[in-house]
Amino acid sequence: MPHLLPEADRPAMTKPPLPDHPFTFADVRPLGVTRADLDHLRETRHIVTLLRGVFVRADVEVTLAVRAAAAARVMRPHQIVCDRTAAWLHGIDVLTYGELGAVPDVEVCARRGHGPCLRGGVDGRTRDLADGDIMEVGGVRVTTPLRTALDLGCILERRDALAALDAFRRDHELTAPALTMASYRFRRRRGVVQLRELIPLADPRSESARESWTRLAIIDAGLPAPELQVWVTVDGVATYRLDLAYAHRRVAVEYDGYDAHERTPEQVAHDEERRAWLRAHGWTVIVVRRGDFTGAALDRWIHELREALASPYSNRRRLERGAKNRR
Repeated sequence: MPHLLPEADRPAMTKPPLPDHPFTFADVRPLGVTRADLDHLRETRHIVTLLRGVFVRADVEVTLAVRAAAAARVMRPHQIVCDRTAAWLHGIDVLTYGELGAVPDVEVCARRGHGPCLRGGVDGRTRDLADGDIMEVGGVRVTTPLRTALDLGCILERRDALAALDAFRRDHELTAPALTMASYRFRRRRGVVQLRELIPLADPRSESARESWTRLAIIDAGLPAPELQVWVTVDGVATYRLDLAYAHRRVAVEYDGYDAHERTPEQVAHDEERRAWLRAHGWTVIVVRRGDFTGAALDRWIHELREALASPYSNRRRLERGAKNRR
């Protein structure tokens, strides 16, 4: 997602040194920089344009946070960074995989009764915001974690919305009662039905978006919700931690989103050893991978999970099979 000029293409910086953060002409004029100087710096790629009238040095990594800071330089007081950009500034990534490698537009909402931001590079909209919905992060006016979580619960696709709620509960210690109480303000808002359905399902123990997706797929299939972050003990010592599990049935569901080249041979061997140990001791281990959330792939592992949970005698048979394999 970040953009940075190749090392060979980065020009040497001029004196006086320009700021290492987004700036406008008004910011650098006291340094003796004229408009002609600014045009020359842009033409020679010493600086790049982030938004109309806002620039940054070419050696600065252009992230979504940098673009938000650029928007803050030209936003009016009634315009607030919101939604996925706000989540990013609060330390939570809810961008889609399709946006990796690019820096998306900054999402900004104007308070009701005011016009939205229409600058290029800004996705402007209008929204009802109370004073308590707004705070500053790094000098940028942004919706609070609570308000951002509620907005994302309404506007994102269902599985992404749950992942966002899980993350805000985990990283910002939002509680289900606080989310529920705040959601009453959203009566008749588009997406509020989804939000209210997901709030009771949100769990701060979820450690990744794909874990949230996996849990929601299980619940939406009509199966009981699994326990999260379950430890398996070996000789009385907590040894293996499972993402999602039904401990009483010895059934584990794990999301494995890594490609082979993204893990070391040691990591691959550890996962194989751990899963082999679990299966040898009577566990059914169902592994969910990228691309397993739609169509036949989703049906396959949901059917496997349903079968593993179906029989009251399945756990006994797995234990007997595990004991046989160890002999």
